[in-house]
Amino acid sequence: MSETKTMVNFCSRLSYNELPAEVIDKVKYLFLDFLGVAARGSLTESAEAVRNLVKDMGHGSKGSVIIGSNMRAPLEYAALANGTASHSLELDDVSNEASAHPGSVIFPTALAASELTGCDGKRFVEAVVLGYEVMIRLGKALNPANHYARGFHPTATCGAFGAATAASKILNLDAEQMLSALGIVGSKAAGSMEFLTNGAWTKRLHPGWAAHSGIIAALLARRGFTGPATIVEGKFGFLYAYSDSSDLGKFLSGLGDSFEIMKVSVKPHACCRYKQGAIDGILKIMSENKLRAQEVDKVILGILKAGFPIIVEPSELKYNPQTIVDAQFSMPFGAAIAVLYGKASLDQYTLRNLQSKEVKEIMGRVSCVLDPELDKAYPERWPASVEIATNDGRHFYARIEHPKGDPENPLSWQELVKKFNELSSPVFSRDRRERIISEVRSLETEENISNLASLLSTW
Repeated sequence: MSETKTMVNFCSRLSYNELPAEVIDKVKYLFLDFLGVAARGSLTESAEAVRNLVKDMGHGSKGSVIIGSNMRAPLEYAALANGTASHSLELDDVSNEASAHPGSVIFPTALAASELTGCDGKRFVEAVVLGYEVMIRLGKALNPANHYARGFHPTATCGAFGAATAASKILNLDAEQMLSALGIVGSKAAGSMEFLTNGAWTKRLHPGWAAHSGIIAALLARRGFTGPATIVEGKFGFLYAYSDSSDLGKFLSGLGDSFEIMKVSVKPHACCRYKQGAIDGILKIMSENKLRAQEVDKVILGILKAGFPIIVEPSELKYNPQTIVDAQFSMPFGAAIAVLYGKASLDQYTLRNLQSKEVKEIMGRVSCVLDPELDKAYPERWPASVEIATNDGRHFYARIEHPKGDPENPLSWQELVKKFNELSSPVFSRDRRERIISEVRSLETEENISNLASLLSTW
């Protein structure tokens, strides 16, 4: 039996009753994280542009909810809008081993498809777990560093397969139909990293487009449209077309023994995950030693090789970011605001700080280096090292093995609720936020996900 078919058979058979309690809890945890990020992301210009497109196409009052708005749209366009919004802040969840952001793809897909079918919370949980499973396993099998080197974004490419899986599960496709859905979506898997050259918005679109593609693929498969049954492992299949060093064995290794969603991280800082460990290290040193920004002479950061072309190079751009996207992917900028403000949240990733002479001056004291010792742990772990030298000759060092938000160093439920409230308060009232939290915490008891989805509108 082919690898693609083996995975599909597993996904088709899996039921809610087979899921451990901790997996169900992790779905709720990541769902609340997604909803907070998507709500706040709906206020960005990039999210507004997508909503305006949907509105101009004649949609706006019927269909699936567009989070943080008074609009509804056909499910594929609602997923497009919500996926884009949830990725616009660089605060969405991450699979380290796949180097991908599954929540911003899988939850928009599952939410939109659920509103079409009226499915219950248990089926929603099944779909989310399986969407994460397929997306992450593909990312691991690709070899993320190689995939990036070829110019692809794993969230976009692997995400399309995860979305097709989640949509197929909620639409109740049989195994043959789900197999076709994956085959179909394999021809739609795309996402270029070229946005890095000028801080464009296209990366923000990637999860939304993956969700859109997965839903269309599942809807086509339900109507009898066929796709290749060997889309993952075939001669012209995904792993061989999108990577020079893929490992097919990782796609199925240990399938069913544990679930990939349990290894997903959440972000406390509003920037690329490759920056988070270094920021944690800076904050640790500055806080523990009560250092002030004006005391800092040099900041030397050890960065993973895979992250270097994303957050360190080209140096002329990373030391002179022009847009918020540039800043989100600039390690020197992230280091400077961490030194100056003791945090790297949305309030620091602003145009004002991009133009700040003080921020630019601190950026000039930051240097980034490759450290082969760090790369020995990648991609299972994303460590970083930080050295800070002061004007009076003192030296401080920290190595961060697990950035805050990793499963080994997690945000507690209380911390996650705080993140949700801080992000979503400009969009939802206190009463609405409390109701959303309550509904998410009891997700498995929902008779119809549409009831929860109605709370995400601003009607």
